Amino acid sequence: MDDLIRGRAWCFGDDVSTDALSPGQWAIDPVEVRMAHTLESLDSRFPAQVRPGDLVIAGRNFGCGSSRETAPENLQALGVACVVAESFARIFLRNAIAIGLPVLVCPGIRPEISDGDQVQVDLGAGTVRNPRTGSVLSGERLPAEMRAILAAGGILALLRDPQR
Repeated sequence: MDDLIRGRAWCFGDDVSTDALSPGQWAIDPVEVRMAHTLESLDSRFPAQVRPGDLVIAGRNFGCGSSRETAPENLQALGVACVVAESFARIFLRNAIAIGLPVLVCPGIRPEISDGDQVQVDLGAGTVRNPRTGSVLSGERLPAEMRAILAAGGILALLRDPQR
């Protein structure tokens, strides 16, 4: 996994719940069905218009609610390259890292990014750059162990090949 991620921003507010990320009525359906409902309650365009490489930018407490592993899985299946938020619910952050979905805590990010902005995230440095405005924000750099899990493609991949 490259530490530098570039993509189009999809912006959301505070307290994005796992129910918005993986609505309960589809929680046990195959991923192809779940993907079609990811974040639709917050932005009906998202499931149909998100593209591989896009980024999700959010406020505080992203992924709050239940411990649905399907919440980060749905984003990953849609091709979301990274989620950057002012803060994450702990279980969402752990689940995202475990499956290999890059995340970055970046206080103050939400007001600095608009829908559609082309954003650059450097996971190694813990920074987010918005070329449209020229702003560069410093986030909380992930520990080396978490970056190793992401580079391997998730914890299962790392456990299968610990030499990575």
